[in-house]
Parts: sequence; structure tokens; C-alpha cells
Amino acid sequence: MASIKDVARLAGVSVATVSRAIAIPEKVSEKTLKKVNDAVALSGYRPNLLARNFRSSRSFCIVVMVPDITNPFFSQVIKAIEDRAQQRGYAVLLGDTRDQNSREQEYVHRVETRLADGLIQLRPNEIHVDGDPLPIVYACGCENVPNCSVTIDNTLAAKKVVDYLVSLGHTRIGCLTGLRENPHSMERLAGYRQALEAAGLEYSEQYVSEGDFTLGSGQDAAKKIMCQAKPPTALFCMSDQMAMGAIQALQAQGVQIPQQVSIVGFDNIAYAEFWHPTITTVSQPAEEMGKRAVDMLVSIIEGKEFTHESKILPTQLIVRDSSGAAPKDPA
Repeated sequence: MASIKDVARLAGVSVATVSRAIAIPEKVSEKTLKKVNDAVALSGYRPNLLARNFRSSRSFCIVVMVPDITNPFFSQVIKAIEDRAQQRGYAVLLGDTRDQNSREQEYVHRVETRLADGLIQLRPNEIHVDGDPLPIVYACGCENVPNCSVTIDNTLAAKKVVDYLVSLGHTRIGCLTGLRENPHSMERLAGYRQALEAAGLEYSEQYVSEGDFTLGSGQDAAKKIMCQAKPPTALFCMSDQMAMGAIQALQAQGVQIPQQVSIVGFDNIAYAEFWHPTITTVSQPAEEMGKRAVDMLVSIIEGKEFTHESKILPTQLIVRDSSGAAPKDPA
């Protein structure tokens, strides 16, 4: 079994530096931390976490609560969280809450009882805690959550989508939403409405169809919204999975994408680049969200005061093949 001396030799640093990098990684440089982490991985060394936990009265474990573990966007964020947590010396306990408050409370209880040091919430809804505040960070959160959060400006991102479609000549722009009570859906719908108004276009509930961010709901929502005398010539979908479903549903009806209907998604998951046609989408900085969330949570755990600190990260509109100029003679 590898020892701490083996790690030090492989990393080219002292045993004391290895101990410091494992116990308090924020006290060493990124370069040194990488050397030590690489040496640990190469040697198979397993630090005595139990002894470290006993000395510090901490578990060195953080809980990550995800509302839908099958969602590819959340998978990207979780990967970044796990990588960063490992760099900072923390293990990750992943909790698939399935959007159920009762399951959330089970994981919150782990933090309350010191089985975990803090919690990262990937659901935008606020966690209600009785008693003293807990170390909680909202990744993929909302700006108005009264806690630490890492998020994007969903309203602005939605505006950019509509502005882009208007610039292509579209005047009948539909919107496939997530669940209407979801904070992300509400923010993106607000941006959609504001952009329509700014362009002098009328908002109509007939051009809005509700789903739940999944591929199947995108299929159903697209079929529903297109069954009217003057259907939209463009659809803003609030997730890439919904955009994928909308494309499938319309292509099955013989609709050409984007010649007859343009489609824009949201998230920039890996599938979007390989779908047919490739999907124009809003790219969220999933990796940066995950890293920032861990750094923020570790700072709280290690003694920083509980303050409302909201990090708003930029988004980017990625133009691909699913969007194009409005048809000259729409149906």
C-alpha cells in the first residue's frame, strides 16, 4: 500500500506539503495541488480521512441535491462539482430528489446532524431550514434566493433568443416552457414576453405550451402549439431536450427544420451538437457553475460569514442548423 512518502516522492514535494495539500488544499498553490492530486491518483494512496475528520470535527463530505439525475445538463454540473470537491479535499454524496420536498429534507437532515458539512442545491427552489442557517449554495439557482448562489440571468438569456429570432424575420414566435411554477421557467418566460413587447409583437397564450424540460414533453408541447390556423414559424424551447423532442415531432409531420420552423433550445448539452439538425441553443457555463459552487460552499464551511452572495455567470447563444430565416410564405 502506498504511503504519504511515496506521494511526496512522485510529486517532488515534501511530506509536509502533501499533508497540507490533503488537509487544507486552499493553503497551497494550484500548481502544487495538481502535482499532489496527480501523485495520489497515480500511487493509489488513501489518506486517513477518519483521523482528519476526528481532528477537525468535520465530515469532509458535501451533499449535492439534483432534481433529475437523468437530465444531461445536471450531469455536466455534477461532474464539475465532483472534480472541484476532490481538489478541495471533500467527498460528494449525490442525492436524486426527483423534485420531492420529502426527499430533500432527508439530505438536509444529514447536514443538520453533521453527517455532511454543507449542501449544494441544483433545484432553483429555496430550502427551508428550521433553526440555525446551514451552509447551502444554490447552483443553477435564482437571483432572488436569499442565500449564496451561482446562476445565470435567465431573463436576459431568453431575451437574446427572441431578439435573434426577430432579427431573422420571425414574427410568430412560440415558446415551449418547463413547468410554469418553476422559477427558471418564470424568468425565461418573462424575458420572452419582454423581448416580444420590445419588438412590437403581441404576446399570446396560444403561442405558449407547457412541458417539463424533458424530450417527451417537448414532443407533446410542439404538437399542441402547432395545431392552430396560424402556427409559429419559430419555437423557443426552455431546454435542449424539449428542442430535441420538438424537432422529432415536427419532422414526423413532414415539417422541415429550419426552412419552415426554426427551433432554439437552452443549455447546450452534448446531444445538441449531434442532433439532426444541430440545435441552436443558449449555452450555460455548467463547468464554471459547478466549480464556483464548490469554492463558495467550502469558504462558508471553513468560516466565512453567511451572506447573500450571488454570482451571475454569462451565457452565450450558439447558432447552429436548427434556426434560419423566417419563411416567405408561412402557413
